[in-house]
Amino acid sequence: MKISTTPSVVIRMLIWLLLLLGGSLLANHFDRIYFRELWESLFFHLLCLPVGIGLLLLAFRAAAAGGRELARKGREGELPRLETNRLVTSGIYTCTRHPMLFGLTLLPMSLALILGSPTFILIIAPLEALFILVMILTLEEKEAIGKFGEAYRRYRRHTPLIPRNAKCWKALFGFTEAPMDTD
Repeated sequence: MKISTTPSVVIRMLIWLLLLLGGSLLANHFDRIYFRELWESLFFHLLCLPVGIGLLLLAFRAAAAGGRELARKGREGELPRLETNRLVTSGIYTCTRHPMLFGLTLLPMSLALILGSPTFILIIAPLEALFILVMILTLEEKEAIGKFGEAYRRYRRHTPLIPRNAKCWKALFGFTEAPMDTD
């Protein structure tokens, strides 16, 4: 089975993989030098593991919420996987412009907690999340403007990157229904 996607999507997936794997390896190195006691503490690992798994589940729920909406309304005709050609401004997209990617910013911290890596938790995961947000604000926003032009600019003026209220946070993580459709 051949999966068709664009080079841009493949490059982003490789960057995600590099961030997660590279961050893990780098953190492991520094943990053994600077945080050896904590790194070897079973209590610390048992404390971090359930929090990391919970955060990972939230990340996947947010990605799924955005993905479902895009699959239903963001594609018209034959397109490569993970591509859209219609601007979606309804459902969870009334709360945040990039729910899938916003949810995935939680991946580095969830992996850091699952691994129980102090260096990853304190330094690398926050830097990776910041890097991901910068990628969203630069690459994703630029691509969206290129695809949808003024319609996206209008949408961007009225829709935040980060949800503003509890109702939107609950919808982002799939605990409630997303706001009513406006499309």
